[in-house]
Amino acid sequence: MSDPFVVVGGDAAGMSAASKAKRDDPDRDIVVFEKGEWVSYGACGLPYYVKGEIQSLEELVSVTPEEFREERDIDLRTGHEVVDVDTADRTVTAEGDAGTVVQPYDHLLIATGAESVVPSIDGTDREGVYTLGSMSDGKELREYVARARDDESFQQPDRGPACRYLEDCTGPVGVVGGGYIGVEMAEALAANGFEVNLFQRGDRVLKGFSDETSEYVADHLRDEDVALHLDADVLELAGGDRVEAVVTADDRIDVEMVLLGTGVRPRTALAEDAGIELGDTGAIATDSYRETSAPDVYAAGDCAEATHVVTGEPAYVPLALTANRHGRAIGQTVTGTPTEGGGIAGTAAVKAFDVEAARTGILDHDAAREAGFDPVSETVTAKSRAGYYPEGGNVTITLTADRDSERVLGASLVSEYGEGAVHRSHAVVAALSEGATVADVENYDLAYAPPFNTTWDPVLVAAKVLSGKME
Repeated sequence: MSDPFVVVGGDAAGMSAASKAKRDDPDRDIVVFEKGEWVSYGACGLPYYVKGEIQSLEELVSVTPEEFREERDIDLRTGHEVVDVDTADRTVTAEGDAGTVVQPYDHLLIATGAESVVPSIDGTDREGVYTLGSMSDGKELREYVARARDDESFQQPDRGPACRYLEDCTGPVGVVGGGYIGVEMAEALAANGFEVNLFQRGDRVLKGFSDETSEYVADHLRDEDVALHLDADVLELAGGDRVEAVVTADDRIDVEMVLLGTGVRPRTALAEDAGIELGDTGAIATDSYRETSAPDVYAAGDCAEATHVVTGEPAYVPLALTANRHGRAIGQTVTGTPTEGGGIAGTAAVKAFDVEAARTGILDHDAAREAGFDPVSETVTAKSRAGYYPEGGNVTITLTADRDSERVLGASLVSEYGEGAVHRSHAVVAALSEGATVADVENYDLAYAPPFNTTWDPVLVAAKVLSGKME
């Protein structure tokens, strides 16, 4: 095998890099090691699989292992865990069912992803405590919902009862964490009849969004009978062999199950053991081409840092599009066309029952000041469609800019589902990427037709109001 490009990790970044490298250099040997059985899957769809909107795990898979091997001619080795990287000898060591493999590399990509954070509280090892960081996690949670619903279409064979109350096994349950996974799983469980208690250490859900967006989402969660426990410091997941209650500093709530949605952290142990530098964020540090401190060793996806387009500094924002973009860029780079793959703005979206929300850039004023800006924000609520059109609602936008330069720094948007908060965030992302001012955004030529918009899009309204405030 000559000049092999070796990839550690078979999800978004890894398989994007492997596929692009093979397309650009068909004669190049590409070897991918993946310790699990699943590759190239959409983990973001797992809450909707648990909910039942997606019927099988296979629907979340973009390309099967067989397709990678047979159609794309990639040497994909599932069930192989890489346990060592030797940057001096330029080899990786992997362990599989057939034994140990030592694989030389010419270029290497570390795409080990992220893992769910398990908080340091008593009882997280009890039966009935779940995370949602992998396909196997999603399968287990779907089985729990199936047994609780007594639904044969959900059920897997040879599994026992999920909880104590067999006649009414739809709650109560606990969700610890009010971020993306926590909010999405609260919907998934409530939609299946569970009595959901959501526990958040801080005073609001979706803390990366604006206060107004967080309050809007929180109010809607309550309308959907999700019990919000804010400023709730969880001390213990109490019980015997199985979890029975969530204990906070102020209360004890009986539950049948707990989902931990307390965030993720980068998997960096392999890189650290190889002497590869980490950044201040705790993720793997790279240059603009995703090359690490070790020559010809790259890192991308949820294990690596990226450059924030607003601050120009390294940031850790693990999201699917970033992983795919940077993986593809590395595939081009290792085959002779150096490609950066672009920065990040921290753009994200979430659905909560009948509400959609999006955020991008820098919204927190303390974070903006640390980056050298003098932030100013304005929140407006505007119509999503022409007032005379028989459908429509409102979009609430918080827009933040630097007072001195008037450069747009970020935005948070929320609306009823289908009324455009998410797709309107794209205009702000473009503004962040090009360093646009509020006046620039105010003059964007956005599309208008009564079924889709008002003459003055809510983004333009927010820019006008913020511009006036700064004047």
